[in-house]
Amino acid sequence: MPVKIRLQRHGKKGKPFYWIVAADSRAKRDGKYLDKIGVYNPNTNPATIELDVDGAVKWLQNGAQPTDTARAILSYKGALLKKHLAVGVRKGALTEEEAEKKFQAWLEEKEGKINSKKENLTKDQQAARAKALEAEKEVNAKREAEAKGTEEETAADENYEGAAVTEGNEPEANVEKEVDTETADEAATEEKKNA
Repeated sequence: MPVKIRLQRHGKKGKPFYWIVAADSRAKRDGKYLDKIGVYNPNTNPATIELDVDGAVKWLQNGAQPTDTARAILSYKGALLKKHLAVGVRKGALTEEEAEKKFQAWLEEKEGKINSKKENLTKDQQAARAKALEAEKEVNAKREAEAKGTEEETAADENYEGAAVTEGNEPEANVEKEVDTETADEAATEEKKNA
């Protein structure tokens, strides 16, 4: 019975969530499996991977063949390195303590890389938020300035129209009175001529 270490899909449509399993290669993708080794969630950044490294190494030593994606995940979490070191211990090239020291040093280096990536992502997110906030503040300031400017223009227009009405009415009223008196005088002179 050939055993594969592969991903088993779970989760809803568009949001996949995978189990890392050791399964018979003839079984369906999401069917029966022999052992659940870990989980893989690609929806987060960086991807969340929880893996039983010792269980994966046990299956690899017993001849299980990982798929390409599973191999990348096992390599990322150090299961392939631990298997390699275990082979070295079995052949006598290393002692168990030396192999464990090498593996722990590799894990610490990997954790440092992952943490630096997370820090860079949070810095980038904070910078993007700050930039968006500044842009929003500029837009709000422009809106306030435009609103203030239109209020001042309407107030000035009202004052100007009010001044024009008061100034314009007085001369027009005087002109109308003068015209009325002139027409009345002309009418009176014509009546005298006609009479």
